[in-house]
Amino acid sequence: MASQAQQVRDLLAQNRPLVMGGVYDALSTRIAHRAGFEVLFMGGFSVAATLLGEPDFGYLTQTEIADTARRVCRLTDRPVLVDADTGYGNALNVIRTVELFQNAGAAGLFLEDQVWPKRCGHMQGKRVVERGEWLAKLRAVLETRGERDLFLVARTDARAAVSLDEAIDRGKAARDLGADAIFIEAPESVAELEQIAGAIAGPKVANMVEHGKTPLLSPEELHQLGFDMIVTPLAGLLSSAKALQQTYALLRRDGTMRDHLDRLMPFDDFNQLVELERHYELERRFKGE
Repeated sequence: MASQAQQVRDLLAQNRPLVMGGVYDALSTRIAHRAGFEVLFMGGFSVAATLLGEPDFGYLTQTEIADTARRVCRLTDRPVLVDADTGYGNALNVIRTVELFQNAGAAGLFLEDQVWPKRCGHMQGKRVVERGEWLAKLRAVLETRGERDLFLVARTDARAAVSLDEAIDRGKAARDLGADAIFIEAPESVAELEQIAGAIAGPKVANMVEHGKTPLLSPEELHQLGFDMIVTPLAGLLSSAKALQQTYALLRRDGTMRDHLDRLMPFDDFNQLVELERHYELERRFKGE
């Protein structure tokens, strides 16, 4: 049976845009799975926000992201690609990250070239390590993933930290090294997207962050430009945050949601989402009568 990493490669071979659903915890994973996404992406921005209540500013640890990945991966049979930030240290730390992510059930990882502590790719003040240091980390993934396999996305933030030309050169070097896909973070125009797509062969990631630095294009538009993997990592988080903000404001004001039930998922529907009936069945099965 093909590895989940190979399943991602097979999906990309179909020559159509592969849209990945952004998840960050067990519940969002259940909902994204039900929505039918073929591949899921677990990003550090959203995990930092939901696990720590903090910005994507390098606060998440290697084990915190691995533990979250374990909770996510157990709830879906779809491939899950996990944000590994910078690998949490040098190439030796990257080797441990590979082991932790594989044990968690991840199908692949995103590995970037920022200086630690990193920050969200659409924030100011990013810095990148020397190209050779990043390539050594990528090589560590490629040489240690073994038969269990991992889909490797090589991400560079050099567009903002140095220049677009440097980002493209890094992307080419990562492609030559054997990365499965290249991700140049935060291009700022359609012209830059075109330049990236024209310069780098093979699968490329487009990151669609609402209100971010990159123009929001449809999957079809991005695919026509030459981008194969489309990730919208924050839509679920931002929509959830807005809904919570509005609901808590109403509840604080009125003391009840009686007149706003249309804002809420019905109780029975939620229990169906978390598969309550299956747990009742397990309870009946093991009652010991």
